[in-house]
Amino acid sequence: MVDLNLTINTELAREILTGFIKSEVTRVGMSRAIIGLSGGLDSALSYALAVEALGAENVLAVRMPYKASSKDSLNHAQLIIDQLGSPSKTIEITDMVEPLFNLDPKISNMRKGNIMARERMIVLYDQSEVFKGLVIGTSNKTEILLGYSTMYGDSASAMNPLGDLYKTQIRQLSRAMNIPAPIIDKAPSADLWADQTDEKELGFTYEEVDKLLYLLVDQRYSPQEAVEAGFDEKFVATVTTRIRRNQFKRMQPPIAKVSNRTIGYDFLYLRDWGM
Repeated sequence: MVDLNLTINTELAREILTGFIKSEVTRVGMSRAIIGLSGGLDSALSYALAVEALGAENVLAVRMPYKASSKDSLNHAQLIIDQLGSPSKTIEITDMVEPLFNLDPKISNMRKGNIMARERMIVLYDQSEVFKGLVIGTSNKTEILLGYSTMYGDSASAMNPLGDLYKTQIRQLSRAMNIPAPIIDKAPSADLWADQTDEKELGFTYEEVDKLLYLLVDQRYSPQEAVEAGFDEKFVATVTTRIRRNQFKRMQPPIAKVSNRTIGYDFLYLRDWGM
């Protein structure tokens, strides 16, 4: 019998993740954090965890709409800001990205989405200097494994408390932390263009793919064993191909080795200096 139970101990996860945020922020001599709050579930959960870890006054929530962004996104972000009571800013990115869009009349939605994601990270890192806080990541384990993110855009951060939680587990923890229901219940979307949803773009649901990823990654099933466990062969091939193809997104850029102490190979940790 295949075990596909992705249920987590939400109380323990909450304790681990708030401890992680506090430890990672304070060990570099800081006390504040900054979150790009999209109105979606992942950023809302990261925000709630950061507020619990550091105190509301030490977390800045930044909303960064584009002119075509859904009004619901702004409203849902405001719901969690009102609930948790941290400082916040709204910085529209329309005038920042439109000049680049206008250089190519044939620009695709995908290119526009990547540009917006990277512009938002520029804004966040600029505001992190103003607020003197570290940028907290919002990408979950499902997105990271599938490569469903923009390099140096939404995948960029100083730390990521959500990266070891599948999307279905994000929902579990969000309910336990009283994230507002409209945020939990709506269809996941990067809100990059009208009617865009994650699951439409991916071609499968998070519930389906989380179960398969759990077998492939956590349970170390081979693709063939996953098929034998009942998953469609084409679906397994699609997902495993995405995992392999997007490995480069999960790594720091490789450095060519020409010395005997190469960063990322031989020089790995501050403990090399007795720290």
